[in-house]
Amino acid sequence: MYRIKKVLNHNSLLVIQTENNKEYLIMGKGTGFGKKVSEYVEVKSGDTVYSLQELTERGDAKEIVQSVSPICLELANEVLNRAEREFGKIDRSILFPMADHIEYAVKRIKNHEQISNPLTDDIRILFHKEYKVAQCMEAMLLEQLNVRIDEHEIGYIALHVHSAINDEKVSQAMQIAQAVRECISLVEQQTQKKIDVMSLAYNRLMNHVRYMVARAISGERLKLNMNDYMKIKFPEAFQIAADICDEIGKSLKCRLDEVEIGYLAMHIGRVASEELNNEK
Repeated sequence: MYRIKKVLNHNSLLVIQTENNKEYLIMGKGTGFGKKVSEYVEVKSGDTVYSLQELTERGDAKEIVQSVSPICLELANEVLNRAEREFGKIDRSILFPMADHIEYAVKRIKNHEQISNPLTDDIRILFHKEYKVAQCMEAMLLEQLNVRIDEHEIGYIALHVHSAINDEKVSQAMQIAQAVRECISLVEQQTQKKIDVMSLAYNRLMNHVRYMVARAISGERLKLNMNDYMKIKFPEAFQIAADICDEIGKSLKCRLDEVEIGYLAMHIGRVASEELNNEK
């Protein structure tokens, strides 16, 4: 049983659970309609309950709820509903930083301060399912607030969706996208060849770097060491991989395990081989 502390709008309530005296946000179609402060309510089918005891990258959940508009909370909730239908069980605590981001994005757009994200193309490829879910925000914002968002804003929302399904912070997802972009640029510089972003080898390389960075951040290690084999079989790719691991380690401020070099060299070799075959 919950006691209403504040009615945010027809679809959102701030409540206090009577059993533990803690605050929650209840969201659902019509859940706040006709309700009054101090009234007792039960959670009905289709409602979602969010704990306000959450601490997020963008601050305390309780403070975020007080500072963002109910419509932005609703928009974030709908994105998560769609993410849940696409991916299954998700971490819904991302609602608060996502709503906070949407709030500031709307303000930026209304002030003609739209941002550019140099990693948008990488995010779209790396997290393509998340990006597809995030695209629903385009029509919803236009309908609800008459605001048009661009692909860069959608890219940032996609990172929040990714965080909800992969137990990674938004900042970590951004680090991964940045490292992938850096890696691809270094491979192109070293091989003096432009990589076809639509190729299978490119997608394999991107996904490998994605998980390589995640391992570096978490401290996970690969078990099989391919370094000796790759150093002899593909010396150029191995040297490029060693340089890239060193550069990415500096960017992430952590040392990549040496075992990573051989695996990265294998993917670089595949990309170079595919590009060579395309030239024939």
